[in-house]
Amino acid sequence: MKQLSVGKNDEGQRLDRFVSKAVPLLPDSLLHKYIRLKRIKLNGKAAKEDTRLQFGDEISLYIADEFFETPSEENAWRKISKPRLDILYEDENILLADKKPGVLCHSAGKWDYNTLIANIQAYLAGKGEWNSRDENAFAPALCNRIDRNTGGIVIAAKNAEALRIMNDKIRDREISKYYLCALCGRPKPEAGTLENELFKDAVKNQVYVKNRPEPGSRHAVTEYRVLASKNGLSLAECRLLTGRTHQIRVQMAHAGWPLLGDGKYGREQVNRKYHESGQALYSWRIRFDFPTDAGILNGLKGKEFCLKKEDIPFVKKYFL
Repeated sequence: MKQLSVGKNDEGQRLDRFVSKAVPLLPDSLLHKYIRLKRIKLNGKAAKEDTRLQFGDEISLYIADEFFETPSEENAWRKISKPRLDILYEDENILLADKKPGVLCHSAGKWDYNTLIANIQAYLAGKGEWNSRDENAFAPALCNRIDRNTGGIVIAAKNAEALRIMNDKIRDREISKYYLCALCGRPKPEAGTLENELFKDAVKNQVYVKNRPEPGSRHAVTEYRVLASKNGLSLAECRLLTGRTHQIRVQMAHAGWPLLGDGKYGREQVNRKYHESGQALYSWRIRFDFPTDAGILNGLKGKEFCLKKEDIPFVKKYFL
């Protein structure tokens, strides 16, 4: 049992809101349930959620100690009682999730529990596939990441062996990743390869194309092909042969066909015309090529997973 005292600055707050701030890892659903079950009491008695607190009130909480931990990236999943996930594929080793635009893969700066990895961990803990109480337990982890405003397929490993193998396969380019993007204009030729040197300014989080290699620059190669053109926009599929920051966005913009909605590398006038404020980019297809042994992941060899075009907002809106 934990005891909380209401200070002068907290006077007048609702009981449920006060507890939610004091115990940030406690899921809202459990908070309301525990108040109803009298596991959260006010001055030793049952109280309603909307009870206004007074200076000097004492709140008793009969809840598990784990909810009183300091919030961090590692325990953020505890806040989630109903994970929100769109699962494309799952087996005993990996999980493929469709990350929606606007969702973070991991916390960025300040603590955030509504991330993709937190939802995956909450989902696996709820299924009993992951026991976080085991101090030596592996924590489910992401093998790749996607920018906040980009959607698409993210690979999560359920065990350490799967994470090691998948990271090796990604590094050795034994996994093919394909993106769909809406471009301003119509590329000519309609299929080709973009090859540049990219330099990232870490302070500005901006990537620049360089004509020749220079200190800090990295080689980037992207294959593309136009699938459709309509109303001044083109739908293109891009295959990443390298994995650089903002690679597709900056290479397409440099070639003269920036992504619709891209506020960093795109065309502001076109973005305003279509009322788009997030880059039209989606990781929609992945193929596990695996020319070499993949151990416990050998069952994935040669398999391909793909999202439906109608499930990708900008594709449905502009091209279907």
